Amino acid sequence: MIEITCNDRLGKKVRIKCNPDDTIGDLKKLISAQTGTRYEKIVLKKWYTIYKDHVTLDDYEIHDGMNLELYYQ
Repeated sequence: MIEITCNDRLGKKVRIKCNPDDTIGDLKKLISAQTGTRYEKIVLKKWYTIYKDHVTLDDYEIHDGMNLELYYQ
């Protein structure tokens, strides 16, 4: 189990617990459950890398305690 922090820089900061073999799509669904935003509208980025839904967290080398940028589409 790893914990990831997602910050939208508009005052909303969410801490999500998930597994390293979860996909980005699964992570978005967990974020939407906590924030109330529809998961289709969520875009996760780190610097200029936009994360795609079908790739796992392990493949992107997302580890415990990492911060991701949360944007709304």
